[in-house]
Amino acid sequence: MSDDPVIVVATITPQPGQQDAVEAALRDAIRVVHDEEGCLRYALHRTLDEPTRFVMIEKWTTAAALDAHRRGAALAELGGRLEGLVAGPADVVRLAALPDGETELGRL
Repeated sequence: MSDDPVIVVATITPQPGQQDAVEAALRDAIRVVHDEEGCLRYALHRTLDEPTRFVMIEKWTTAAALDAHRRGAALAELGGRLEGLVAGPADVVRLAALPDGETELGRL
């Protein structure tokens, strides 16, 4: 199981009026994170129901690759840039796929 890809869904809620600054910081981080070893997906989304919130969908080759990302410079820099701009820590959920049916349709 530890060698399986890991999916991460991180929800980021900006402080009122800080959406543009938060989006800019997230977009800058994407360009760096895409080059990190083990990154299969790092994709920014905006929620449709509450368009002031952002959701980052991530896919990492292994839990070890995700852990390296979490300890890395890109995330540390992003955290510094987001300080004072967000309502609180990101809501981060780590997921393991439970594919069924057509394998490729049943996993991210």
